[in-house]
Amino acid sequence: MSDFRVDKITNRTGDTGPQICGVSTFSGTSGMAMPSGSTEYRGGRGRAVRCGGRIAPANRSEMDYVEIATTGNAVTFGDLSAAAGSGGVMSSSTRGVVVMAWSPNVPSYSAAMEYITYSSSGGVSDFGDLITARGSLNTSVASNNTRGLVGGGRISSGAGSTNAIEFITIATTGKSNSFGQLNTARTSSTGLGNQTRAVFAGGYTQPTWTDQHKSIEYVTIATKGNGQEFGELFTGTYRFATCSSPTRGLFLGGRYLSSAPDTISGLNTINYITIATFGNVTDFGDLNDDPGGSGGASSSTRGLCLGGFAPGNIDTIDYVTISTTGNATDFGNLTQSIGDTCAGSDVHGGLG
Repeated sequence: MSDFRVDKITNRTGDTGPQICGVSTFSGTSGMAMPSGSTEYRGGRGRAVRCGGRIAPANRSEMDYVEIATTGNAVTFGDLSAAAGSGGVMSSSTRGVVVMAWSPNVPSYSAAMEYITYSSSGGVSDFGDLITARGSLNTSVASNNTRGLVGGGRISSGAGSTNAIEFITIATTGKSNSFGQLNTARTSSTGLGNQTRAVFAGGYTQPTWTDQHKSIEYVTIATKGNGQEFGELFTGTYRFATCSSPTRGLFLGGRYLSSAPDTISGLNTINYITIATFGNVTDFGDLNDDPGGSGGASSSTRGLCLGGFAPGNIDTIDYVTISTTGNATDFGNLTQSIGDTCAGSDVHGGLG
């Protein structure tokens, strides 16, 4: 296990409740930036869409997008059918399925899923429901071009965390199916993946926030089954973003509960794993801020961290080159300052 490392900690109070935010990864040809108001896809795939989130005290329904290859500000995409925060996005090369999680306002749990078509700005369509309604997913989802997985979260039957994994076939609307179980019940954990593996990390187990997890586990997306040990984070972390290429997975920012129940520390660190192997995280660099509840998305080369709390809502987007190491660079701004959000992409995890 590597030594504990925190480059930047900001203590704050009053950070309310656990959230989940997910990251999708991209590979393939990235698109060019599009002018405001355009719905035509120009230059091929490579779009990241941010979905919903929370501007205290209420969740929000707005979505916006960027073209990953081109730095600049986000453009309005459309709206979810209802306000939703702390969810996740499971993506294929054409479709993003949004797990609504907290909806419409904390702490209402939701089993609803909706989908977007990446190539067309606009509204959403109903996809189906999870087996079990969940909140505080904070992007604890992963997907390849065929299947999407949801792992952990806070369940409505009591205040406890769940270790259940459910899956969908992204191209086919309908109810989710049982996949297996994580080794650890996790609230406000996170997920990432490539075309073979899904990785779940961090979070905490309710009813207390003090039981925070460093552990990382994985499953093979094509084969139903339980989580297997992968390695560890530097420290127990929750409400953090992820992004991935076909080979690497990155963990960005997050929250660390330094003193229960309401003293929160923020992390600006970026750490990475090699998805096909096993082991603990390695230092990658730092974000420009120390956000929790951010969205994450990526192509095969570039990873984005979108919005979050730091400690108030922020609208900034950072990016990194996934194959190297180093500090994040400014990408642009979202259309609003928002936390507890999530994002997806049509070129994640080896999609070409």
